[in-house]
Formats: sequence, C-alpha cells, structure tokens
Amino acid sequence: MDPRNNTGISVFQLLGFSEGPELQSLIFALFLLMYLITVFGNLLIILAVSSDSHLHTPMYFFLTNLSFVDICFTSTTIPKMLWNIQTQSKVITYKGCLSQMYFFILFAGLDVFLLTVMAYDRFVAICHPLHYMVIMNPRLCGLLVLVSWIMSVLHSMLQTSMVLRLSFCTEVEIPHFFCELNQMIQHACSANFLSNIVLYFAAMLLVGGPFIGILYSYSKIVSSIRGISSAQGKYKAFSTCASHLSVVSLFYCTSLGVYFSSAAIQSSPSSAVASVMYTVVTPMLNPFIYSLRNKDIKEALMRFSGMAALKGTIIWVLKKFS
Repeated sequence: MDPRNNTGISVFQLLGFSEGPELQSLIFALFLLMYLITVFGNLLIILAVSSDSHLHTPMYFFLTNLSFVDICFTSTTIPKMLWNIQTQSKVITYKGCLSQMYFFILFAGLDVFLLTVMAYDRFVAICHPLHYMVIMNPRLCGLLVLVSWIMSVLHSMLQTSMVLRLSFCTEVEIPHFFCELNQMIQHACSANFLSNIVLYFAAMLLVGGPFIGILYSYSKIVSSIRGISSAQGKYKAFSTCASHLSVVSLFYCTSLGVYFSSAAIQSSPSSAVASVMYTVVTPMLNPFIYSLRNKDIKEALMRFSGMAALKGTIIWVLKKFS
C-alpha cells in the first residue's frame, strides 16, 4: 500500500471469502439461507413470547431482547456482503464502514450483557425461588436492559472514536466480509498503539467482566443444585438453565476462539471464515436451542402457529364468500 496518509479516503475493499467467481453463487445462497433462518427463527421467538401471556416473565422478556439483538447483529454485516456479491463489488464507503463497525460492536456488546443478565436471572430463579418475582420485578428487568444498552452504546462510541483518530492509506483492502474493528486498526497508516491498548483493555473489561459474572452465577447455581436431595428436583433445576448455558458456551467458545487465533491469521481470509461462527452461526442456532430444549417455548410456538393458521383460514373463507 502507498504509505501516504489520506484523510479524505472514501472507500474500502472488503475481500470476503474467495476470489473465485465460481464460488460466489454458492456463498451467496449459503449466507442468504442462514440469514433468513436467523431472522425468521428469532422473529418467531419474539412473536410467540409476545402472543402468549404465560410467557410474560423475566426470563422470556430477556429472551425476546436477545432475539431482537441477534436479528440486528446479523443485519449489520450479511445484507451488505450479499449486496456486494450480487453486484460483483467489494466496495464499502468510509462512512459505511464506520457505521457498520459501530453497530456491530454495539450489538455484539448487547449480546454479552444480555447473556450476563440472563445468567443472573437463572441464579435468582434457582438460588432464591421464593423471592424470584419480588427481586426480578418489571422495574429491575427494564433497568437491566437499559443499562445493557447504555454500556454497549458507550463502548461502541469509544471504539469508533478511536478509529476516527486514525488515518488510512490511499488503498485499503480488508481480508474480511465486514469492517471488523481489529482489522481496521491493523490497516491504519498512522500510529495505532493507543487504539490497540483501548481495544484490548475494553475487551478485557467488557467481555471478561460479564464472563466472570456468568461463571459466578453458575457456580452458585451448581452449589444450589447439589443441595437438592431428589434426582427429579436436580434435573428440573438444571433444565431451567440448560438452554442459556448452551447459548453462552456456543457464543463465548466461538468468539474467544476466533480472537485468540487472530494473531496468527489476522491478515488471512481464514479469520473471516472463523468469524462466521459467532457472527452468523450462533445467532442462527439460538432460536433452535431455546425452542428445542424448552417445553414452554414449543407449546407457545404451537399455539402461535395454530392461531396464525386459523386466522388465515378465516380470512380465506371471508374472501371466498364475500
């Protein structure tokens, strides 16, 4: 790249996964399918919970927020990638790149905070069942979600402002399918030491902190479950948090795996392939994990689909005989 800085740079090149044109159609179809499954699955969870009064509880309130965030999370990256493949263009504007990075960091942070809040909810439900509805009142639930949004917005603004301080060379090629923060910093032509410090410090604080909170909650949960005498009681207590534990494990294992290995492959398209796991696959699997392992969700989905089918039949009959 030309070492000269260009503060007026207008475009970046997102290299994506493959240079081969014969693979572009396959990549487009695969990611379009995963995106549609993600949006439809999470939207179905939101509609099922909203339409069933039995699920108007703190746990499902947090679940609907997580489903909404997962839809937004994938929508920050996949539509642009699909558009670039369809138009055979790799270009994204400088403003578009910053906007994409801002919202990606925002919704990734919200995922982390909501998973932590949900772990606290399960801790109260299992360790303090008699006081659950008193502790997890609507005001506290709303406050926890609000604080999660505020923390995520502030974190995203901080990271974006650090990138705004950087200047870039005349040609910037990012070996990724979206404007990922670490890639942006590494491809800056100006000194990026401070930006790297802020990046890793914020990651340790805002990812490590919630992770410790999740571990603490589940350590207390395990202690409480071990204190239950009956095997049936232990199974019932564990089943209430099994879905959440599966989602937490999937999200953290994939995201931490990507970033621990990024030092070796950060300039390779392999990092983009690895990032698919937590940016696309995890949000796509979340609705399946919660619906397949949760009897209440399955029943709500059945009732919702039954209501939708009945409504469609009534509309058809009215149109037929009107």
